[in-house]
Amino acid sequence: MKNFVASYSGGKDSILAIDKAIAAGYQPSQLITTFNPDKQRSWFHGLTSPILQLVENSMQIPIQKIVTTATTYSENFEVGLAEAWQLGAKICVFGDIDIISHLQWCITRCDNVGIKPYFPLWNKNRKELVHEFINLGYKARITIVNTTLLDARFLGELLTHQLVDEIEASGADPCGENGEYHTFVYDGPLFNKPLAIKYLEKIEQGEYVILPYEPL
Repeated sequence: MKNFVASYSGGKDSILAIDKAIAAGYQPSQLITTFNPDKQRSWFHGLTSPILQLVENSMQIPIQKIVTTATTYSENFEVGLAEAWQLGAKICVFGDIDIISHLQWCITRCDNVGIKPYFPLWNKNRKELVHEFINLGYKARITIVNTTLLDARFLGELLTHQLVDEIEASGADPCGENGEYHTFVYDGPLFNKPLAIKYLEKIEQGEYVILPYEPL
């Protein structure tokens, strides 16, 4: 059984990839997430340190924050991978689905360190993956919406089969793979208990609307 490190964003795709890796017989040793020191939040999904601590406590998997600026992002990601490899991880799990540039970036980072990349979701049907995520019993809310691609009314909604159909009917990708929306997963099979969080007032930031949250 090989130990793996996983690139963790807090969203549905990274959680589903971790779930699939475990189902395939691999053992999680660590999660890594890139962290913006200026905003004191994770890159892209905006997870704060207290939220990451909640996740770590519930999932019982250590989370390593890779503190990095935009200009040193790739370099620092490799440093984090190298540290995970030294601690015994032989594989890095990613939640990418079908965007080639993302795949190539991940492969390059892993090749430079000598760790094997693993893409459990690669080339799977986008909509079917969302339904699989829901069917497994995971709970996620939409916490970021790109309003140029998806209506702001979807912010804060619980990801359900019906909601996925509504997103698709609106003309957006049901999986949000083009950046339409991001989610935060707060409960499901990988969690020992649901994350105790509260949602705050929405924030409008250019073309994005964001639903911040914090521990109760």
